[in-house]
Amino acid sequence: MIRPFIDAHVHLNTTSIEKMEKALEYGASFLSINTEIPFFDSIEGQQEVLKQLDSQYPNRIKFVTSFSTEGINEEGWAAAVIAQIKRGLDKGAAGVKIWKNIGMELQDNAGRFIMIDDDRLRPVLDFLEQEGILLIGHQGEPKNCWLPLEEMTVDSDRSYFSSHPEYHMHLHPEYPSYQAQMDARDRVLERHPALQFVGLHLLSMEWSIDEVSKRLDKYPNLMTDVAERVCHLQLQAQGRWEEVRAFMIKYQDRIMYGTDVIDDGSFGDQGVADRFEQLWNFHWDFFATENVLEAPEFAGEFRGLGLPEEVLQKLFYTNAARVYGFD
Repeated sequence: MIRPFIDAHVHLNTTSIEKMEKALEYGASFLSINTEIPFFDSIEGQQEVLKQLDSQYPNRIKFVTSFSTEGINEEGWAAAVIAQIKRGLDKGAAGVKIWKNIGMELQDNAGRFIMIDDDRLRPVLDFLEQEGILLIGHQGEPKNCWLPLEEMTVDSDRSYFSSHPEYHMHLHPEYPSYQAQMDARDRVLERHPALQFVGLHLLSMEWSIDEVSKRLDKYPNLMTDVAERVCHLQLQAQGRWEEVRAFMIKYQDRIMYGTDVIDDGSFGDQGVADRFEQLWNFHWDFFATENVLEAPEFAGEFRGLGLPEEVLQKLFYTNAARVYGFD
């Protein structure tokens, strides 16, 4: 692993120090992303945890703020959101997160799903574009979410959605389709050409480097990360090694590394530190070496990409340092 490097997609929601000591050992810094997830603390509560960690481990954490969707159908909601975003930025946030509950949960008063291109959000997006504020977005889910279990491409998705049928969109045709989620996101990028946008999780197009490439080519202000989607690159590398490697090299200035580890106490203090270490080393082997590897998410072997040193430097450090303002 290079030193220093940045894990540019985590959720540090506890004040445990073991993960921070592991970061010191590896020369790592974190981008912790505030998110309006029901089982997370409030956005402000998440920021308080990061403030405590930063006081003990200065210059190791940057964060992205978010906003509450409560009252989204009420007059004045957008103005309240802009005020909340300003408070987060005043505390040092590097940008703003918009989550998948917009598109997959929230509905208007007539029962229609509110998508990211809905007019309720337009004043917020206009504000971010005009002020040059970075927006990072998680729209939709992996395409597997809309497929039957037997057609899913990785075992991790198959296991999760078989255990949580309430989130398996194949069973819920009343929800917006996968394509509807992607189209709504693309319409936002069309309407807001100056918006600085990071489409997280390989744009939720993890199944196809070709689809990701089309968007990166079309939208010059668009970037992405590989958080929680490395296994989908590994799967594609089984049969398209040269193409996956060429994808990473072509878009070396547009892709950032991240793990999406959720530090909510469920791993235990040492467990979360061990989880970071295991992922960092496994992912480094995939991107930096040409070792023959196996992944727990699917059967069969694949070869590491053996990316050039300058590409690794950008993937693991330079891009995130530039985009999120690390020193």
